[in-house]
Amino acid sequence: MYIAMNRFRVVPGFEEAFEEMWRTRERHLSTVPGYLEFHMLKGPKHEDHTLYASHTLWETQEHFTAWTKSEQFRAAHARAGENKGKVEYLSGPHFEGFEVIIHEDAKGNRAEAA
Repeated sequence: MYIAMNRFRVVPGFEEAFEEMWRTRERHLSTVPGYLEFHMLKGPKHEDHTLYASHTLWETQEHFTAWTKSEQFRAAHARAGENKGKVEYLSGPHFEGFEVIIHEDAKGNRAEAA
């Protein structure tokens, strides 16, 4: 499996607009091969920002890479400019990608990557 994560540092006062933007956003992920899950995470609040992270789970890194080159990816990001001024960030999103090397499910079953 592969986890793709973007971290967002949202300026105080813009959290509600940021969350609403993500609630109403068309993601198109479910139409892409290899996609498993999406999560939007809200982290700690700091003096100058609130931390958020988007988190997608993919069957493989290759599936994620194919998503980034797909028509669905372009459609999901086509309206990104419309939110300019509605949400303020300390900086742009910070991407982090992770290959899952050990996985344990809720029953305690473990799987290690080959």
